[in-house]
Amino acid sequence: MRPFPPRPDVPAEQRERGEAVLRYEDISQDGRLCLLGMPHAYGEVLFRQLLARHPMAEVMRRGGVVPILTRLVMDGTREVVSVNHPLVAEGAFEIAEERGPSGDVERIYLNLWAELSAPRARTFGPQPDGAGEPVVAGRVFAEHVFTRLFAAPDARKVTALELPGARRAYAPGPPDALLALPDGAAWIDDWHDDACDACFTLAHTDSNQHVNSLVYPRLFEEAFARRLAALSRSTRVLSRRVEVAYRRPTFAGERLQVRLRAFELAGGIGAVGSFTPPGGARPSVCAALLAEP
Repeated sequence: MRPFPPRPDVPAEQRERGEAVLRYEDISQDGRLCLLGMPHAYGEVLFRQLLARHPMAEVMRRGGVVPILTRLVMDGTREVVSVNHPLVAEGAFEIAEERGPSGDVERIYLNLWAELSAPRARTFGPQPDGAGEPVVAGRVFAEHVFTRLFAAPDARKVTALELPGARRAYAPGPPDALLALPDGAAWIDDWHDDACDACFTLAHTDSNQHVNSLVYPRLFEEAFARRLAALSRSTRVLSRRVEVAYRRPTFAGERLQVRLRAFELAGGIGAVGSFTPPGGARPSVCAALLAEP
């Protein structure tokens, strides 16, 4: 899979450490942290605690600017943890700029990193060796672009924002790059259109007025499981890396076609794929997933 984005060295006011309570569904039956249990932890610590008191919160409020997720990377480890202990998130953020060929700012990004740890433990039954030792259960990278979400279409792009602190030069990769075969992997399948389109209702949306970003990795996991079953492969696996790149939003009442291709890598099995409007030429969302037994 693509390298995990390295966390930069940022000032203390751009770092935070805090706790987030685990939900029962965040831990798999073997004790590993499920990937979709991670975003609420970094959201609690970085958004609700750190960014809520940062000066940028007032700047965004006055300007009608919000950060919208454009790329999400989640890694899980093999450590076992318990729902009886909160996750500890140690995170940081940076403000970054993408510049065009002329040198002008094209986009401004809010990038977040979080490492998630907890005591080694099991919820039920005998405790593992080394119980109580702090272990890393996962890590998250979340790339957001600043936009005036509720402005007219020609006024949504943000290229100037009065925020304190330094800004790093940044060049996000194209979403389509996720559709390539990961280094060291081997295809085990041809491209396949999933039998089930992704059909969205209001239950899939959030206050940003479009389908919530975390809906896509869940639906991709389900399409991946269907493909494994069709290939007579075991579905007794757990996703340990998911990367999603978002090109355009989707809305309640719309549907997207899911297309994917499976591969093997270093003892794991995964897939790359996309969510594309019917008859569309370009995907709205691209994804890559790697699972392990």
